[in-house]
Amino acid sequence: MAEWSGFRHCACIAVDAEAYGGKNDRGQSQTQHDLPRILDGAARGAGLDRAQWQIQRKGDEQLAVRPLDGTEPRLVDDYIRHLVAELREYNAQRVPQARMRLRAVVHQGLVELADNGFAGTAVVATARLLSARPLYDALAARPDADLALLLSDDVFRSTVAGGHTTLSTDDFTRVTAQVKEYEATAWLWVPAPAAASREPGAAQRGKHAAPVPGEPAADRPEPAAAGATGISNEYRSDNINVTNIAGPVDARGAVFGFGSAGG
Repeated sequence: MAEWSGFRHCACIAVDAEAYGGKNDRGQSQTQHDLPRILDGAARGAGLDRAQWQIQRKGDEQLAVRPLDGTEPRLVDDYIRHLVAELREYNAQRVPQARMRLRAVVHQGLVELADNGFAGTAVVATARLLSARPLYDALAARPDADLALLLSDDVFRSTVAGGHTTLSTDDFTRVTAQVKEYEATAWLWVPAPAAASREPGAAQRGKHAAPVPGEPAADRPEPAAAGATGISNEYRSDNINVTNIAGPVDARGAVFGFGSAGG
């Protein structure tokens, strides 16, 4: 882990898990166990090395600082996108009560490594942004979302508005963060959740899935006729394709299917 002395211009990244205080002992312990692993996985996916970040841990929160090095657009863009993907995969394997939803903030400014953590107004501002009402309201209004992000005005203008990310300024909503003595303009983004799938098991039951809004009617599958399964047991030797393979084949993990062009 890199060390430095004195104040340095740094990026500050803070995250906080929603509804942590309402969990029982085992639930809180699970959150503290899984949160660092989710954050590490997102950093690896974005090609960022969290081992080089200074990290202050606090139960369901983490505050990380790293000297500015020109990769800040990747932090705002790639890292957050990978974090959303990590949360989506994590939550897909859990009941709704065990989901992890995060509030996240990215800010920048002068930071010093002090004897009991970090010092500097940038650190205070990051903490205030993480407690800002717009972040809480955003998750409350979007129960399907796994993360809400707030960028300070400086970060937004130097990365998104500057055209250094794949994000558009239209993705963000301008808000006012007002916590205690702190008041500042910030920019809110709630990444869209994965597209909703059609009714589970509809195809297996031969039931016509609900049409997707906006999908042309001609592209929608027609419901099967009553009593029809869509599977024929007729033997069609003229439609069988045979592939001859000479030599050994490593087929570990492969899936083979047998059928004919006529069904």
